[in-house]
Amino acid sequence: MYHAPGHRAVRLRERREAGEHRATNRALDFFLQPGVVMKREASGGSPGAPQAVEENINAVKVWEQAALDQRSAAVRFSEWVTRVLSGGPSLALHTLWFGFWVLANSSLIPGLEPFDRFPFPLLTTMVSLEAIFLSLFVLASQSRMTTQADKRAQLDLQIDLLAEREMTAVVVMVADLARHLKAPVSLTAEQVRDLARKTDVRSLVGEIERLPDLGAPKPKGEPAR
Repeated sequence: MYHAPGHRAVRLRERREAGEHRATNRALDFFLQPGVVMKREASGGSPGAPQAVEENINAVKVWEQAALDQRSAAVRFSEWVTRVLSGGPSLALHTLWFGFWVLANSSLIPGLEPFDRFPFPLLTTMVSLEAIFLSLFVLASQSRMTTQADKRAQLDLQIDLLAEREMTAVVVMVADLARHLKAPVSLTAEQVRDLARKTDVRSLVGEIERLPDLGAPKPKGEPAR
């Protein structure tokens, strides 16, 4: 049977596209098979996402509970005092205490002889001692929270660095896959090489430290930007 040249060209293009599609599927099946990256779901959805989120939440809970269990008795007592005295009942109790003290020592309560007349030196001493101890309790609690925040920051940094390395590997694999399939890409070769290059953390920190401090006062005579 005779086929027109245009029809033959269409058939050849369809065969070439079908071959490229099969090659792409084989490559994706290799990269997405279990043990390489993840298993591709036939439904196309993401049923593993809730489970992954639950696993992350459980891991965070275990880590936070371990940090709480490692607290010393003094830190536990300091946090308990800080938590109790920062609530509404403590505010109401102090209000009643100070009000009664001032009224009782101002001869405003019949039948009660003043025991700490104005300017209330005994009350001032007691409040000062309370403020000193409360400050120590708050400092102990804040010190533990700062240490825990530093650990979280270090964990975030390690995860970010690991994610950067993983994304660099993904860029390299995708670039190799596109080069093998001769697929058109929107990025230039220089852009791909720049993205695939490993990030030098030390040089990046140096660049950040060389940035001008926006909060620092400007020298006199320097024009405002």
